Amino acid sequence: MDVLPIALKLTGQLCLVVGGGAIARRKADLLVQAGARLHVIAPEVLPELVQLAQISGGLVTLAGYSSDHDLKPYRLVIAATDDPAVNSQVFEDSEALNILVNSVDDPPHCRFMIPAIIDRSPLVLSVSSGGASPVLARQLRSKIESLIPEKFGELAKFSGDWRPLVKAAIVNPNQRRIFWENLYASTIGEQVLNGLRTAADAAMPKVLADWQANAQQQGEVYLVGAGPGDPDLLTFKALRLMQQADVVVYDRLVSAPILALVRRDADRIYVGKARADHAVPQEDINQLLVRLAKEGKRVCRLKGGDPFIFGRGGEEIEELVASNVAFQVVPGITAASGCSAYAGIPLTHRDYAQSVRFLTGHLKEGSPELPWDELVYENQTLVLYMGLVGLRNICKQLIAHGLREDMPVALISKGTTPDQQVIVGTVATIADLIEGLHVPAPTLTIIGEVVKLREKLKWFE
Repeated sequence: MDVLPIALKLTGQLCLVVGGGAIARRKADLLVQAGARLHVIAPEVLPELVQLAQISGGLVTLAGYSSDHDLKPYRLVIAATDDPAVNSQVFEDSEALNILVNSVDDPPHCRFMIPAIIDRSPLVLSVSSGGASPVLARQLRSKIESLIPEKFGELAKFSGDWRPLVKAAIVNPNQRRIFWENLYASTIGEQVLNGLRTAADAAMPKVLADWQANAQQQGEVYLVGAGPGDPDLLTFKALRLMQQADVVVYDRLVSAPILALVRRDADRIYVGKARADHAVPQEDINQLLVRLAKEGKRVCRLKGGDPFIFGRGGEEIEELVASNVAFQVVPGITAASGCSAYAGIPLTHRDYAQSVRFLTGHLKEGSPELPWDELVYENQTLVLYMGLVGLRNICKQLIAHGLREDMPVALISKGTTPDQQVIVGTVATIADLIEGLHVPAPTLTIIGEVVKLREKLKWFE
């Protein structure tokens, strides 16, 4: 992050605005709304700005700014004149005293930024570009404004009023968070948003008592497909469950941008598996999910691609069923469809392939013993997962069983991400083409006439 978003409490704090025009008035208005006492310095000051200072219990000094002015009493300072030299001097004087300072529309001379604000007090949201693009920040604010009902502020007030009682009744912070999340999605949340505060208050004691009576609730496991790498390919449900999970158990195929979208305070447990190097054995992963759920936690098992297509999701679900643990399954875009689309290779095409088969090049025993005779078919696309190490042997077997040597092949590395690479050859040449090259995992191999369409249809590069 270029800037750290913070929320300042300015009630009763003395703040200085240097400048007396329209821009200074807008900044001063925000400070007064936040409860600050306002001091304004400028040779000329708009009447509205004078009124703001008076309302806040502050004062106005009709004079130009100079370094002789004592800045020590101020909590923060805003330079809003039309003279860059004055604004720069205000910044330097404030910096010397470690006072927070903002020079309007001058990011290099800002120690803090004033963001675009969505005010649903006490709920306040802000959007900032760190001074790079204020117009874009304001546009995003407008979009967010339309998504957040005005009554959300009432819901925040309701929560604040009940928070001490809820905190005393539900000591465990994880359980308390779940209580509030469930409450906001319940009838009580709707009552508050519809202006029925009295009814919501009346219903709260019973809801809280019912929760305490079932305090030892068992958790739940979310088996979530994270897709092939591009975070934009996540489903809405996947993102929602990632944001509410207490623990995230993730593997090597989950990209860093996707992992950044999980709830920030969630525990993260890495169980990544590379070829012949399992950080955590699958049996231990299964037991880990059961244990965490039985501790009352909501567990997001985040898996690259789709959990039910070569993701061993079925094995994990079997263990959950046997242990009577509640779970949900969220499908993800599997690597075959995601990577092929980003490489410009349709898996089926009326003129080239009327069927597609998904295969794994790394079976349980470590050897790709595949039904070779069934794979040698002209109008069929083969999609090979986890086949990089054994690719030469796989191509050799396909040729030995009758596949023509000039059948096109595409090897896709890190598909759908900015690091995507696509190497195109034939079953006779692909292994030699990648010999000696550093082809980072994960990879996907597509074999079939549809690969010919890549030169015409590639778009992502």
